[in-house]
Amino acid sequence: MKKIHVLLADDHTVVRQGLRMLLEGEQDITVVGEADNGLQTVQLARKLKPDIVVLDVAMPHLNGLEVTRRIMRDLPDTRVLVLSSYSDEEYVQQLTEQGASGYLVKQTAANDLIKAIREAHKGNAFFSPSISKRFLDQCRDAFTHGGRPSKQTGRLTAREAEVLQMIAEGRANKQIAADLGISIKTVEKHRQQVMNKLGIHDVAGLTRHAISKGIVAAPRI
Repeated sequence: MKKIHVLLADDHTVVRQGLRMLLEGEQDITVVGEADNGLQTVQLARKLKPDIVVLDVAMPHLNGLEVTRRIMRDLPDTRVLVLSSYSDEEYVQQLTEQGASGYLVKQTAANDLIKAIREAHKGNAFFSPSISKRFLDQCRDAFTHGGRPSKQTGRLTAREAEVLQMIAEGRANKQIAADLGISIKTVEKHRQQVMNKLGIHDVAGLTRHAISKGIVAAPRI
């Protein structure tokens, strides 16, 4: 039997260990690697070319949105399944648009993950039931009112979300510019656009927003 090769990406070692034990109890699934930050996830995906990447949203260095975008650009045959403690509607939609094959809420992930991996490997999408219901309600509401599901006009781009994450992680503009390979002036422009779109004009507020949306993890005590 040809096994489904899975790369686990989560910055919590205990979570990765638990997921590995869960998945390797299945005859048709094997874990080929583990990553504890977004950049390492992209690098390992390029090296290992897994069938499935199980990806936590809130990781250091690169957020789930940018990781998904890069993997889908470089490895179109690899499927991305997102794990998160959050089910923010806007973020789910953006990740789906970037090519994610599914989005699982961590509270129910253990029950759904194995099924999600098999479905994604077949080329199908899979979402936690609470998210699927919300999508269905949106489509039903749009159909009832003769329109299309609305889109958020002021939402962040993938690059803006990446800059927001780095601001929330405490990085200065110079460091963000170096990490992203762009000019400080471009970072300042993205920073201002993030603040304008969110209506938040201080770093503490941006950090709280990033944590509430699952873009970065809350500080560990």
